[in-house]
Amino acid sequence: MSIAASFSRSYAEARAKFRAAAQAAGAALSTFRNPAAGPGEPICESSGLPPFPSDEALSTDIAWIGPRTATRLVYAQSGTHGVEGFCGSGIQVGWLEKGLHRDVPRDTALLLTHAINPYGFAWQRRVTEDNVDLNRNFVTHGGDYPRNAGYEALQHAICPLEWTAESIGAADRILLGYMQEHGAMALQAAITSGQYSHAQGVFYGGRSETWSNRTLIELLRAHAGGVRHVAFIDLHTGLGPYGVGEIMNNHAAGDAAFERVAQWFDREATSTEAGSSSSAPVSGDTTLGVRRALPGAEITGITLEYGTVPVKDALDAVRADNWLHAHGDLRARPARDIKAQIRAAFYPEGDDWKEMVFERSVDVLRRTLAGLGQS
Repeated sequence: MSIAASFSRSYAEARAKFRAAAQAAGAALSTFRNPAAGPGEPICESSGLPPFPSDEALSTDIAWIGPRTATRLVYAQSGTHGVEGFCGSGIQVGWLEKGLHRDVPRDTALLLTHAINPYGFAWQRRVTEDNVDLNRNFVTHGGDYPRNAGYEALQHAICPLEWTAESIGAADRILLGYMQEHGAMALQAAITSGQYSHAQGVFYGGRSETWSNRTLIELLRAHAGGVRHVAFIDLHTGLGPYGVGEIMNNHAAGDAAFERVAQWFDREATSTEAGSSSSAPVSGDTTLGVRRALPGAEITGITLEYGTVPVKDALDAVRADNWLHAHGDLRARPARDIKAQIRAAFYPEGDDWKEMVFERSVDVLRRTLAGLGQS
């Protein structure tokens, strides 16, 4: 069977495939219900836009394989940025269907979290039901928040109130001017690093812990409280060359975990601090959440980021989707085009891309297991 069959066209299909594969693998399954509602049927199908409102249930599902007494754990998470869950789900289902869980040593467990942001997955958005970027939400809330001066200066151009050819052109000229003055990565950082002042904007980190944030902490404490060494793989898409899986080091230079990542992956892993990553530095990422949930464990975290389209196309898709949900009409015809745009930006559906994605994930999983075994 082609690996493409492990991937899905909708959140509901992905969830069903994950649960079936986990049960067939003998995993212990748990479910965390999300309070938001889904769209009711797949978005962007030829039948038209989904009915609103809907009572479609949304949930995060987890599968534990291995001894409950394990002191080592591989923790792989999909759907941090909802629409990117199409890729992460396919990888997780593929691992189970291809029997890769059998490669896990007896003293090690495998924990797969499927759709940590089920709202974003179902609605084909990167954000949660709060319009929060979960990968910017793990800051310390209630005090001072990181300030993104670039976003503050550009926020009207990043998120224009109208989404027309004229307004987009005017906004893009402002963004281009900033890039010409400060550089391409400075512009990317201004847009993507995270901001905590514009709740309707893009890459908003939130002013409190989201449901997905709280769920991640809860599920790890409940199921992995006894582990001592954790290898964390957060599955993402949207940056880098088509189909290429970049291993991003989730730790700061000088941290012991930074060096472990470098050793496990033969110094192939990239770093935002070194300027070798396709990502700009971010605030409040999920690795901080894993550390918060398991303070007694040694955490070694990476982001496995798969390339899709040029970065401008990906950011334009995020901006368009943000405008649609903040100011547009989900029932109007342009909504379908915008949803197709963001889906394509984060989930290329060619079988070649799926094969590349899965092959790389197998390589990373095996290298992770080898590194974790030395801890």
